[in-house]
Amino acid sequence: MPELGPAVSTVIRRCLAVKGGEEVLVIVDPATRAIGESLRGEASDASADAVLTVMDERATDGTEPPRAIAAALQACDVYIAPTSRSLSHTMARKRASEAGARGATMPGVTADMLARAMAVNFDLMAARSRAVAAVLDAGNVARVACPRGSDLTLDLAGRQGIADDGDLSAPGAFGNLPCGEGFIAPLSGEGRVIAATLAPLGISEEAAALTVREGRIVDAEGGAGPEFLKLLQVHGPDGTNLAELGVGTNDRARLTGSVLEDEKILGTVHVAFGASAGIGGTVSVPIHLDVVILDATLEVDGRKVLEAGRYVLDEQGA
Repeated sequence: MPELGPAVSTVIRRCLAVKGGEEVLVIVDPATRAIGESLRGEASDASADAVLTVMDERATDGTEPPRAIAAALQACDVYIAPTSRSLSHTMARKRASEAGARGATMPGVTADMLARAMAVNFDLMAARSRAVAAVLDAGNVARVACPRGSDLTLDLAGRQGIADDGDLSAPGAFGNLPCGEGFIAPLSGEGRVIAATLAPLGISEEAAALTVREGRIVDAEGGAGPEFLKLLQVHGPDGTNLAELGVGTNDRARLTGSVLEDEKILGTVHVAFGASAGIGGTVSVPIHLDVVILDATLEVDGRKVLEAGRYVLDEQGA
């Protein structure tokens, strides 16, 4: 196992700024228990009252945790969720944030991923994340394209851009760790997405082509695309909702097949389907699945954020 000490210390002491006497809840399932133990130990070393709770792996990303864990999330000061499936877009997580608990979800995290991606230059990554979020926040129309045939137009009007910059020290703060993106919940979208990675199915050896119409995914062809669409359709029309547009800002992230890391890769775009209520949208459904677009070009109101997989905001004075 890679040396986790520096990464675990960064999570507890820098990102979450855990203080003595705070109650810290670490949520794991059997596959992620070892990482959870490391996080709980570091929180204890920071003089927090730290608890590890083990639940069964959830059915999909976005499936609610047991009621006892949902209640504990609202009662703690800080939560950390290195789990196999994502709790990010659950109502339990949203209510914990509204109650003032701050925390991080880490769905699918591995020791190698955590050690590598948390070694990023935090100041530079955070500046990129905030710059992307500001452009998305001010924007009305975004267009995503890639050499493989992606061509997606999204309506952003009135929605708030959010920076996943690793600063989770304020009451109610929430984000992913490893961190590194700017994102938004779009109002709607139209077009085609050619995906390299599809959660929770990993890298698609054959290009997966997804068709979006009136803010919903309506068709998927090639590779893991059809299976991905079936996972969403199980949850009815809301499961196919276009839920998120995000831009990766972490130059230490690598393509691994785990969307937690893949969506953070500098120069990539990701879109998600399903739940959006936890990030500024209106759809609550027990699923939220991302796909990643490589070599992406992204324009917001005509302003380039990415060009063929290269981050270009810095070159424009952002």
